[in-house]
Amino acid sequence: MQIQSLEVFQAVARHGSITVAARALRYTQSAVSRQIAALEAETGTRLFDRLPRGVALTEEGRCLLGHADAVLDRLATAQRDLAALRGLGAGRLRVGAFPTAVAALVPRALSAFRAGHPDVALSLVEGRTPRLLERLAEGDADVAVVSAPPDQPLDDGRFALRHLLDERLLVAVPRTHRLARRRTVRLAELTDESFVVGSATAEETLLRATLPSGFQPRIDIVAAEWTGKLGCVAAGLGVALVPALAIRATPADLALLRLHRDDATVRQVFAATLAGRRTPPAVAPFVDMLVDEAAAL
Repeated sequence: MQIQSLEVFQAVARHGSITVAARALRYTQSAVSRQIAALEAETGTRLFDRLPRGVALTEEGRCLLGHADAVLDRLATAQRDLAALRGLGAGRLRVGAFPTAVAALVPRALSAFRAGHPDVALSLVEGRTPRLLERLAEGDADVAVVSAPPDQPLDDGRFALRHLLDERLLVAVPRTHRLARRRTVRLAELTDESFVVGSATAEETLLRATLPSGFQPRIDIVAAEWTGKLGCVAAGLGVALVPALAIRATPADLALLRLHRDDATVRQVFAATLAGRRTPPAVAPFVDMLVDEAAAL
């Protein structure tokens, strides 16, 4: 059955007159009569008794009217829900982000988004870039904030990437460290230092990806979480590389030093979505807010 036929049938049933229904729908009377005749032919039954003044539903017509009301009501609800999604008066936004992006960048953007669109449900999952990209591919996230060194680009054929910023690494040392009063440090000055890292494997990969070849950091202590890692540094057990996005999570008893530009590369930070797929309406304004927050940071 055509939706238009059901709408015409509903109008005729409510008004009890083909003429009045045609006027309400802004159709010609003959057009409404043809729609009713076509619907009766399709259902194989008479839906209205034609009376000297108007029409009256048959038993079959009353049966169909209940179904027509339900179908048209669900359709109207679907149209309202779709309009709400387009206007961000409903829906959801599922965000993934690597750990240091959750220190300030992503929460700030989420806060700004929620202030403007309070009826959109938000969720945030933290993870490393490879897993976040998997979540995108599996449909478990709408957008992910990910990172990559320039010499290891992400697959821009599979993912649509919006560049947010280029992030440099800092060196965290205790306030009592011999270099603590310096603003910039060379890698050669850290050769004898013990590095506190987050993983004996993944962190080494991070170090290799973001530091020049030939530099071999000495790793004595592995602490999985940033609080433990920086706590070990504050206690004088070593130094640590800290991405610039994590500055807000750094305790006050640490000093942060810049690596000399000849010693440190940058890693690029992107907002990633699945290429070739239509994103939920909430994604585009959220990514714009990420861009704004990245510029502010």
